[in-house]
Amino acid sequence: MTHIISLIPLDRALHTAALQGVYAATPSYWAMYDLTGPPPNQADKELVAVAEDAGRFLLGIVRRLDPTDASAGGELIGFVDFRLNWPDLGVVYIGMIMVAEVLQRQGVSTQAWSLLKSWLGSAAGMHTARAGVEQFNLTALKFWEAQGFTLTGESTRIRAGDKFVRQLYMEQPLTSS
Repeated sequence: MTHIISLIPLDRALHTAALQGVYAATPSYWAMYDLTGPPPNQADKELVAVAEDAGRFLLGIVRRLDPTDASAGGELIGFVDFRLNWPDLGVVYIGMIMVAEVLQRQGVSTQAWSLLKSWLGSAAGMHTARAGVEQFNLTALKFWEAQGFTLTGESTRIRAGDKFVRQLYMEQPLTSS
């Protein structure tokens, strides 16, 4: 199924409830961390953190309610979390692409990455995309590999809740188009 999507900057005043809904619509993600669901304030916490970090962005993935009529509005079905010029100048770090589970494996994340990748390589001036993926998140590893990312061989231990996990890094060169 093809969805017509757009990427929009998320705003705390306008999108907190919708973002919390996306978090709630991804129970498998939270289950990887032995949680029954997202913390009740997860969306607000992330939107505050983004507002305090000038290089960090949270773009909502919005699907048209009526594919033939843009004026019919849209719904937030996911998001992309990334930082420009991190960890180095010209590198974009993709923290996460999350899509509501009922819409996963329908090309939404691929479309979102395609839209973002084009902008990153041209308007934002990034030359490399870097993603960090927990070693046990095979779905994310396979997704990024399918997008042309390769493992760098680098990894770190990160805190995830009350445990430490291995984060693997993957990269892809970006070209202006």
